[in-house]
Amino acid sequence: MANRTGKVTRNTSETNVTVVVDIDGSGKSDIDTGVGFLDHMLNQVAKHGLMDLSVKAQGDRHIDDHHTVEDTGIVMGQALHKALGEKAGIKRYACAHTPMDEALSRVTMDFSGRPYLHFDVLFKSDRVGSFEVQLVEEFFRALAVHAGITLHISTLYGENDHHIIETIFKAFGRAMDEATRIDERIQGALSTKGNLS
Repeated sequence: MANRTGKVTRNTSETNVTVVVDIDGSGKSDIDTGVGFLDHMLNQVAKHGLMDLSVKAQGDRHIDDHHTVEDTGIVMGQALHKALGEKAGIKRYACAHTPMDEALSRVTMDFSGRPYLHFDVLFKSDRVGSFEVQLVEEFFRALAVHAGITLHISTLYGENDHHIIETIFKAFGRAMDEATRIDERIQGALSTKGNLS
């Protein structure tokens, strides 16, 4: 199996973000975006997705966290796309349900090369600590577009916004692990078109 790693740096007037991902890692993470809640969630993706993930971001947080969170999603999506290359042999599809106390979320994905996000989540408040909950959707939209993933995220129920968001990120990691797993029965890309670009 080829080395499935991707490293991408994106430097703009608003942010400077570098992401390194190893699809076949063991769950190690080194995350520092300056947005503490996002750091906590990305650690969950690495741990539950059994991938090694390094994220370093600096952004115009004197304005707000929007650019930093969105651009982290962009660069993480690009790094995942780079790591998977032609997607030869991957299972492509996955669905994960993940609970946390009273909350339950479902993440379903297809590494189709056709980016799309369906986000069906109702939050109870505007913020978790200082983190704007609207940024969860912005992060996953940016990631889905730049990774080329069809991504459906739904919270089935839940009362605590921290729990709801954590179930989403954990489920995303678990689904990523499943969808990117190599199946030796699959020759090339799992598509009647012959590719997943």
